[in-house]
Amino acid sequence: MSGGPRTEAKLTETPEFRLAIIAVAVFVLMAALSPDRFLSPQNLTSMAFQFPEFAILALAMTITMMTGGIDLSVVGVANLSAVIAATILTAFAGAGMVGGAAIMWLMIAIVAALTVGAVAGFLNGILVSRFGLPPILATLGSGLVFTGLAVAMTGGSAVMGFPAVVAVIGNSTIFHVPVPLILFALLAFGLHVLLTRTGFGLRVTMYGANPLAALFAAIDVDRILLKVYVIAGMFSSVAGLVIMSRANSAKADYGSSYLLLAVLIAVLGGVNPYGGYGRVIGVVLAVLSMQFLSSGLNMLQVSNFARELIWGGLLLLVMVINVTNWAGLRPRRAPAKAG
Repeated sequence: MSGGPRTEAKLTETPEFRLAIIAVAVFVLMAALSPDRFLSPQNLTSMAFQFPEFAILALAMTITMMTGGIDLSVVGVANLSAVIAATILTAFAGAGMVGGAAIMWLMIAIVAALTVGAVAGFLNGILVSRFGLPPILATLGSGLVFTGLAVAMTGGSAVMGFPAVVAVIGNSTIFHVPVPLILFALLAFGLHVLLTRTGFGLRVTMYGANPLAALFAAIDVDRILLKVYVIAGMFSSVAGLVIMSRANSAKADYGSSYLLLAVLIAVLGGVNPYGGYGRVIGVVLAVLSMQFLSSGLNMLQVSNFARELIWGGLLLLVMVINVTNWAGLRPRRAPAKAG
């Protein structure tokens, strides 16, 4: 019984608790300012379809930031994966194909896209773990390479002409729940379990908190980083497939604004940029806060410049609040291996 108040006090001091308050406050504020439009079923459904695109990229960003790194190639991987899938669909299926054949080629395209994401993530992991490149530079360069490959394949044009079944990924519902939202929920839950209930997640957190201690604990750092970036790459591929389905096309420059948004959401969600701390629930709350704010400001006809000002101010406010917690978590980097 004596531990109750202390436990409650610790809970209220967590970034996730503060984010829950922010998410509720933003929702209530926007609902109060424009109740008829913001709380309409059409708007709520629209938000549920919209945010999984960048929310899945934020999950990919989260797992790499847990190691003290970052993945700036997520959008490049997403678009390259989508272009590969779109090329397969247009070459072998076409807009008129229906039935089992269309589903078969969609499955093949999805497997190809996930394979591209895994390979791209593996290359990022090699650059960071084996060559010891700083993650921010390694993934910035690889992201440009992936985007360049997508441009070379398409000539900078959009690839379109898919079977109707492709729309299931990004534009359909299951029991009135949008499929993109279901995908995001499954990936978020899976990442939560991976980071909190497995030995791999424990090693990721340990490495992020103190890479030198992880090395002394005989943790295979190279293998951990390779797996982290492969997972991030495959998450990016899923986001690319969702974007492709919603746009009914694939292009090398889709979602260009999602990169900074993914970084913003991860940091806003309480993920420590120095590594070692992060909760998926915090990222989910950050996603909801950003979506509520974006949708509400759009209904209030706030300009994009003012919207970015508000987003930046919110990010700085949360970072200032969290910086005292991060200060005690800054790891002492091991030479070369930390990347």
